[in-house]
Amino acid sequence: MASKISLEVNGAAVEIAVDDPAMPLLYALRNDLALKGPRFGCGLGQCGACTVIIDGEAVRSCVTTLEAAAGRKVTTLEGLGSPERPHPIQAAFIEHQAAQCGYCSNGMIMQAKAFLDRNKRPSDGEIRQALADNLCRCGTHIRVLAAIKLAAERIQRG
Repeated sequence: MASKISLEVNGAAVEIAVDDPAMPLLYALRNDLALKGPRFGCGLGQCGACTVIIDGEAVRSCVTTLEAAAGRKVTTLEGLGSPERPHPIQAAFIEHQAAQCGYCSNGMIMQAKAFLDRNKRPSDGEIRQALADNLCRCGTHIRVLAAIKLAAERIQRG
């Protein structure tokens, strides 16, 4: 029997009908709401490709149930900026060409967003530590680090 779960996604109230409230949030975002920013990577919460922000905290949507997100504010990559007006982190990733294949970019950007919201003046070591659990097989970590440093500078300046 289907039930409905209400949450806020990218500033809009949504209601999702589900047969199983333990369904991963990732499936609801991608399949029910057509938000393709969060990616299915490992399905175990280990790679970070599916990262979204719930009430200010970066979480792995592949291991977070839809039921756990009920009544909460979820932000996906689509909720940060637009192609015409990207968020400073997105703009810095583009400027530094921090995405090679791009599969991990969602997770890197969303993890960085949650991190920079808490730490406005991060050191290189703090950025590396914040992104330590986000995997990238392309080896763009140096460019990702540079992009996040640039974004932090721009966010500080306003």
